[in-house]
Amino acid sequence: MKRSNLRAAALGLAACGALLTSAACGSGFDDKPGGAAAPQSAGPAALRVLIGSSGDAETNAVRQAADAWAKASGNTATVTPAQNMTQQLGQAFAAGDPPDVFYVDAVRFADYASVGALEPYGDRISEPGDFYESLRTAFTYDGKLYCVPKDFSTLALTVNEELWKKAGLSEDDVPTSWDELTAVSEKLKAKGIVPLALGDSRDRIGAFMVQAGGWITSPDGRQATADTPQNLAALEYVRKLVRDKLAVFPKRLDSGWAGEAFGKGKAAMAIEGNWLKGALKADFPDLKYSVHELPAGPAGKGTLSFTTCWGVAAKSRHKDAAIDFVEAMTKADQQMAFARAFGVMPSRQSARDAYVKEFPADAPFVAGADHAHGPVNAPKVESVLADFDTGLQKIDSTPPRTILQQLQRNTQAALGD
Repeated sequence: MKRSNLRAAALGLAACGALLTSAACGSGFDDKPGGAAAPQSAGPAALRVLIGSSGDAETNAVRQAADAWAKASGNTATVTPAQNMTQQLGQAFAAGDPPDVFYVDAVRFADYASVGALEPYGDRISEPGDFYESLRTAFTYDGKLYCVPKDFSTLALTVNEELWKKAGLSEDDVPTSWDELTAVSEKLKAKGIVPLALGDSRDRIGAFMVQAGGWITSPDGRQATADTPQNLAALEYVRKLVRDKLAVFPKRLDSGWAGEAFGKGKAAMAIEGNWLKGALKADFPDLKYSVHELPAGPAGKGTLSFTTCWGVAAKSRHKDAAIDFVEAMTKADQQMAFARAFGVMPSRQSARDAYVKEFPADAPFVAGADHAHGPVNAPKVESVLADFDTGLQKIDSTPPRTILQQLQRNTQAALGD
């Protein structure tokens, strides 16, 4: 999950829990997805759009795009940045009066889709196959593409150029495999430099699972696949890095996240997403660094993707207008306008070349889309994943098999598997 989303998700968890209860379903949701559609309103639509904005730049850009759509369509669209997206959506759903269009984080998507809160409109957007496959998968439930991704992020490896040179390393030493990562980390440690700042959660360590050919659930999200040789190999490798002090968790570097530790020069490398560049520009503008794809594992290249879709409420009385609004927001040229305005990567593959040409330093992040894995796409697993994170934080003292066996049991229970 993006750094900016962590606090909002934590604060909103309790409030949104009501969404997943039978009482919430009795407050306007059908007992299952695909029930009776809300009646359409005639005449011009007055859309309510709720966004989880990253700041003024995003809010202003979306409002400008919404105004242009309204002028062209004859409708209106009021864009409101949420103070706490998860909490406000949960309250709106429970009250039976959700906004017409809203951001849906991939982490929470299956929770909403499973209770019939979302309109499955994905096949009504032009060229849905133009969106990256991993992003479409993140928003597919029961075989339906419910909503289309507005943009995305991936993880990559950042290298502090000053510390790299201080250790006598060159560009040729940037690791492209696990073996090379270990070797270069040992060289950095021998020079008294912390090699790698690594976040202590599934949203960072999970990339190693993908590189080993594993993941927490099956591709359709219906079966638990945590306790496998592939995942064990990944966690054993991470455990060795941590135990040998080749990878260090941020809190052990007096930092809130790996990007902060990297920016302070406390580690030569970090595994973070493309949001890092904005944080470094704001807080550590003089830092010289480079970005590279993550080292490949036994199964090849792998990274994690983080994305948000444009959700349309199943209870909206303006579904046609809402879908037309999303169509306008996800055109390739509009996605490029958003990229310029607030630094996101377009979710349409047709915008890829234009984006890389304009933002060449981001090429490693974009390249990750070809072998990225999205969040767990299943409902009612948030507490399971939080427990997994707790286990990962103790990976240097807890056997990885124990962590994975507990994850397997908990995931099976959540999925009813």
